[in-house]
Amino acid sequence: MFDLAAETFRVMSAPMRLKIINCLCSEEKNVGQLLEEIDTTQPNMSQHLNTLFKSKILGRRREGVQIYYRIINERVVTLCRAVCTQIAIDSDIAHA
Repeated sequence: MFDLAAETFRVMSAPMRLKIINCLCSEEKNVGQLLEEIDTTQPNMSQHLNTLFKSKILGRRREGVQIYYRIINERVVTLCRAVCTQIAIDSDIAHA
């Protein structure tokens, strides 16, 4: 159990991967759509998407030449939201 948790945290430790997860929370998107929302190169985006896919956080499907990505591990989304919400709360308290 702890090994699996540590692996999940390792995969999510990259800010780029958190941005990707955030972009995919509401709907699936292709690489081009993700690149419109996240400032990075196509090779870098593809590398991070592949890591998230191999970790079973994202699923993908092909439609013609496009590959669409979606969240398949909702626990990761819940975890991200909990952490980000707590950071925002702590930040508001620190600035009060």
